[in-house]
Amino acid sequence: MDDIIDKKIKSSAYDFLRQNEILKDHIIYLVASGSYGYGTNVGTSDIDLRGVVVESKKHILGLDNFEQFEDRETDTVIYGLKKFINLCLSANPNTLELLGVNDNSIIAISDGGRLLRENESLFLSQRVVQSFGNYAMAQLRRLKNALARDDYPQKEKEQHILNTLSNQMEHFQRVYSKFEDGSISLYLDRSEKPDFDEEIYMDINLKHYPLRDFTNIYSEMTNVVRTYSKLNHRNRKKDMPHLLKHAMHLIRLLMTGRDILQGKGIITYRKEEQSFLLDIRKGKYKFEEIFEFVNRYENEFEQAAKSTNLPVIPDTKKVEEIMYEIYSKYYTSIN
Repeated sequence: MDDIIDKKIKSSAYDFLRQNEILKDHIIYLVASGSYGYGTNVGTSDIDLRGVVVESKKHILGLDNFEQFEDRETDTVIYGLKKFINLCLSANPNTLELLGVNDNSIIAISDGGRLLRENESLFLSQRVVQSFGNYAMAQLRRLKNALARDDYPQKEKEQHILNTLSNQMEHFQRVYSKFEDGSISLYLDRSEKPDFDEEIYMDINLKHYPLRDFTNIYSEMTNVVRTYSKLNHRNRKKDMPHLLKHAMHLIRLLMTGRDILQGKGIITYRKEEQSFLLDIRKGKYKFEEIFEFVNRYENEFEQAAKSTNLPVIPDTKKVEEIMYEIYSKYYTSIN
């Protein structure tokens, strides 16, 4: 483990790792994610802790449920094993990347955590095309919106949000239970709000649709709207470091997705591109140059998607066997 990470983890800010009943005895995998995980950290970088816990028997067999633990002050998210695996199966970039961090970023790992890392290939499928691709394009639209927001009328800003949400519909169909085209309809119409000319409205016609899938769709939509709102209220000059960091991670995301589609596995720590990515973060390149880089890596990503040998969907049966093995060994070891 990196000495800086080790020192911070031992501070009182992270006492919850040692005191929380769910975490202190159940963590099987804990890593420093974010900039530390990517190798793009600077002196002011936070440690974004991410991990996995084996849910207790009462959460598996009883009425209580556990999906994840969050500590916002330290930006820590620790997933329950079942939720983590389901997110990885859906090719969620934020969770897949945790399996590809290098050894220096690993804070804690048990046999169960090793089993997840050793079997990362089981989670990889052509779902990466949509998850990484859609996420990257959404990030690009938000970045362009942030750079040009002072020149955009409110109506056009609303159109940007609608475009992003519309592009996510295919992603929703892949990740969640399918719904008929037109069941969720988003469109612009005249607004009654005093500071809006037009705003996004929605018509929903879903029958016998899983509630949890719908709440996940709603949550992802909400995140898009919130992100645009935050960008629209920032001071561009003051927030330039954030925008450059945003651009760096957009390009890194395309690199990672490309590599997965090319069969290279999950390369979270970008050692070969580290200097290039840090130069973007430090403002060496103009945004016109950055967008040229984005076009280049987007093309590489698309070519990799066309020629990939990854399966259309992951082998859920084998993944389920891995999950069962982790649960079985863990509960046997604590009895």
